[in-house]
Amino acid sequence: MLLEGTKVQKNMHISIKLYKFAPKKDFISMIYTQQKELHLLMETLRNQGKTIGLVPTMGALHDGHLSLVKKAKEENDIAVVSIFVNPTQFNNPTDLEKYPRTLTADADKIAQYSKEVIIFAPAVSDIYGDEVVAQPFDFAGLDKVMEGTSRPGHFDGVGTIVKKLFEIVMPDRAYFGEKDYQQLLIIQQMVRQTGLPVTIVPCPIVRNSEGLALSSRNALLSEAMIHRASFIYRTLLAAKERFATHTPAEVEAWVVDTFDKEPDFTLEYFTITDAHTLQHATTKEAGKEYRAFIVVHAEGVRLIDNLAM
Repeated sequence: MLLEGTKVQKNMHISIKLYKFAPKKDFISMIYTQQKELHLLMETLRNQGKTIGLVPTMGALHDGHLSLVKKAKEENDIAVVSIFVNPTQFNNPTDLEKYPRTLTADADKIAQYSKEVIIFAPAVSDIYGDEVVAQPFDFAGLDKVMEGTSRPGHFDGVGTIVKKLFEIVMPDRAYFGEKDYQQLLIIQQMVRQTGLPVTIVPCPIVRNSEGLALSSRNALLSEAMIHRASFIYRTLLAAKERFATHTPAEVEAWVVDTFDKEPDFTLEYFTITDAHTLQHATTKEAGKEYRAFIVVHAEGVRLIDNLAM
């Protein structure tokens, strides 16, 4: 249940409109819906010497997200979770329309973890006004490969919303999971480009007991497929082992052949890249770091994963 209320913060000359989430067990979480009010609160807290950690999300939270919240709370005085389905990063209007909006359930999950996490859940109009457009960025080519090849402008949309959130919340640190590794590097590039004073904290991929990377999309899989899909991670581990004695091309060919023998899965791509530039690796060089990326379709659900080589 969401209860709208008004609260006046100490040492502030503004009435803060917020929502108090009142789920079972008497948990309470504050949900701010307007950026001006949250920004003023953040300014007040920073002036009091408080450190702020931000976890940007689009909702549909799972334990992977909550691991970021936990880390943000451990490393900062204040933890803020943004829940905002960002329209400028969607290429397909149907995908935007179908994206789950689960604010009540998300607030419940956060509140059961901690009463002391601030949630920012603005409307599109509050963030973008009448101009729902993405700002162009120079991501040094990071946006031109892998996920960027089929989603032109997607990462400009990601950069736009994250930049806006950084300007509103003014975090000392922001937390991003390595599951979206390409996005993580792009956010780091955006921060370098803009000079925003925020430290990007990469967080390890959270997996279930069988190795499947946690994702909101996993809820669309059958129980049987959730067990079967651990095959993706097992293949990544085997690819890493092969990478020690084989060329990138040989490992890539082996992965393609492996998935060709698995009728339950359709391999969209598997690639090994430089871990920092995301340029496709054709050879191995001493001292360089490499990473493997995979996209697989199972039961019509697109699953992504990656692993350091």
